[in-house]
Amino acid sequence: MSEFDLNQIRRLDGGLLLVFRELLRCGRASETARRLGLTPSAVSHALTRLRDLFDDPLFVRRPHGLEPTRRALELGPRIEALIEMAGQALKPHDGFDPARSGRRFNIAAPEFVTALIGGPMIEALRQEAPGVSFAIGHAAQAAALDGLRRGEADLAIGRFGALPAGVTAEPLFSDRYCVVARRDHPTLRGDIDLAAYNAGRHIFAYAQGEVGVQASETADTGNMVAAVPGWLTALDMVSVTDALATCPERLARRYAERLGLQILKADFELWSFDIQAVRREGADPGVDWFLGLVRATMA
Repeated sequence: MSEFDLNQIRRLDGGLLLVFRELLRCGRASETARRLGLTPSAVSHALTRLRDLFDDPLFVRRPHGLEPTRRALELGPRIEALIEMAGQALKPHDGFDPARSGRRFNIAAPEFVTALIGGPMIEALRQEAPGVSFAIGHAAQAAALDGLRRGEADLAIGRFGALPAGVTAEPLFSDRYCVVARRDHPTLRGDIDLAAYNAGRHIFAYAQGEVGVQASETADTGNMVAAVPGWLTALDMVSVTDALATCPERLARRYAERLGLQILKADFELWSFDIQAVRREGADPGVDWFLGLVRATMA
């Protein structure tokens, strides 16, 4: 670590982090002072130190309060992670009590995984951990792994290649592609052969965050009529057109009934793939528990 880094760290204390977080949450110095049990002048002094430390105004005064700068918004998840890690380090033991926790877990995951786990996770948290929440962002492999490394994400879900040092992966579930059409399609009923598939009009999902689930893996895009940023959008469009979509089978089965879709039996081979859960190395009982909850939603 450079001498510059050490000097910066020496100037950063936990009180500054808490002031930054509360200013970002409420946007008012007086409310921040009230929440932290400080005087307004102490908050003002802390903000001056934060601005000097990060070489940025961080919060600009507006008629409605203090508006965060772009730099402040970028720093928000990192500072939240630092506070969380500090809190974990200061606990008298390494346990995690989900029923009493107020932790927010940050996840990087593709849209189709979000659609699969989102609803069941909310219900599971309601029953087991009403104070726990989660936030999911869509990110490509490199960005997801970088978020783990920087502490901005607790978990990354997707299909990953070689992993960098400091993270570890475990299998989460396996899936395969399937072909879907609307239930009252004029020519397709129950199955599809390769000739009909190649002649069909296809809607593809191209979202960068769909790690390993790209349209280019399934068919010749010469018959593509639309490319959209996500599988749920593709399925919704298929439900009101005669176009086809080739998508993860778990997602298709989850939404077939409500969208009026049929999953066609193909007489040709479609790709299968494995989804992994990647996390930082090292003990974190909270992530252990949360990952167990994610696994349960996929059972």
